[in-house]
Amino acid sequence: MSLSAKISCENDYDPNALSVDRARALILAQLSPIQASERVALRSALGRVLANDVLAPCNVPAHDNSAMDGFALRFSDLSTAGPTRLQLVGTALAGQMFAGTVGSGECVRIMTGALPPPGTDTVVIQEVAQSDGDFVLIPPGQRPGQNIRRAGEDLKLGTAALTAGKLVRPAELGLMASLGFAEVSVKRRLRVAFFSTGDELCSIGSPLAEGEVYDSNRYTLYGMLTRLGCDVLDLGVIRDDPALIKTAFREAAASADVVITSGGVSVGEADFVKQLMEQMGEVLFWKIAMKPGRPMAFGRIGEGENGAWLFGLPGNPVAVMATFYQFVRDALYKLMGADPIPAVPLLTVTCASALKKFAGRTEFQRGVLALQDGQWQVHATGAQGSGILRSMSDANCLIVLEQDRGNIAAGETVQVQLFDGLV
Repeated sequence: MSLSAKISCENDYDPNALSVDRARALILAQLSPIQASERVALRSALGRVLANDVLAPCNVPAHDNSAMDGFALRFSDLSTAGPTRLQLVGTALAGQMFAGTVGSGECVRIMTGALPPPGTDTVVIQEVAQSDGDFVLIPPGQRPGQNIRRAGEDLKLGTAALTAGKLVRPAELGLMASLGFAEVSVKRRLRVAFFSTGDELCSIGSPLAEGEVYDSNRYTLYGMLTRLGCDVLDLGVIRDDPALIKTAFREAAASADVVITSGGVSVGEADFVKQLMEQMGEVLFWKIAMKPGRPMAFGRIGEGENGAWLFGLPGNPVAVMATFYQFVRDALYKLMGADPIPAVPLLTVTCASALKKFAGRTEFQRGVLALQDGQWQVHATGAQGSGILRSMSDANCLIVLEQDRGNIAAGETVQVQLFDGLV
């Protein structure tokens, strides 16, 4: 079944009035993760997606060990009626076992991570014990086996320490290092090609001619894609020439998993770009009920091994970022094999100022979230035009205003997406 047929079978599908959530769900439903993987050195796995489960090659911890600094002893020696006086016969350090034996009425000073000497089964923390020369007074109320981490308590030999699809972050690096892994199998990097279209675009470093603007979208896309760990292929600015655009599409589809364009997807904008997209693949053009970023194209371009998923993003700089983070980001993570897709939580905070909002579309206004008098509050960065890229630079969050909501009064609560962790 064709892409358009599959999507059009969905209930309530209307390409001229898609909600943000609906569009996101439709895109994700069409995608399957890449299958190719590679072995990399552990440090090179940061930001990559695990291709296989990582199985524990040993128990973690490998041995029983003390969870606290204190005294190792036999619980059976302790009195329930009052303090117990035990003779101190030595010390057990992490990595240095106590060499002697611990008899009845004796105890050993033990440090965190040290192995409890044979015969001991309980550790009493040093804060509650009292030293008396070569003796230690232990108060009543202790529990058998307390303050001892058991072998295999965190992970048992052969169990999955991490599962396939896990995105490797610093914690995962440390966990795999604790298991002794020098290499790990990860999904290969996703290859993404991108280019801008338009005769009005000028490359940076060159003087602007009348009517020209500098092409910022490729640099924004480069930054967003690089932060996601993609291998990027920047095809530059493609002039409004059908032959040049067709060549760029063919090259991009043959060398990448995903092709992203900016510009040329609105009604009246370079109609031949749409025609070429449709000639070279199966592309759906959507009008999404959102601001900024209403027009967007999604589909496939090319065929077989020379085919790729296509995202045609709007040309306005802020709209490029808004559509990328609301649709493309999650799509790329799914193609990478990330399971679950890393979520960006919505936080509910107080809006410090009134906001204009039209019901019937989801709006993403740029905001600054700050702590005011002990309460988190957000205010807009000012003018919210989709061409004002500085509004993204000044912001530290997106204010997400729901589709059915109207104007926002100062003091109302709104939801925000923090840039930290998103961009």
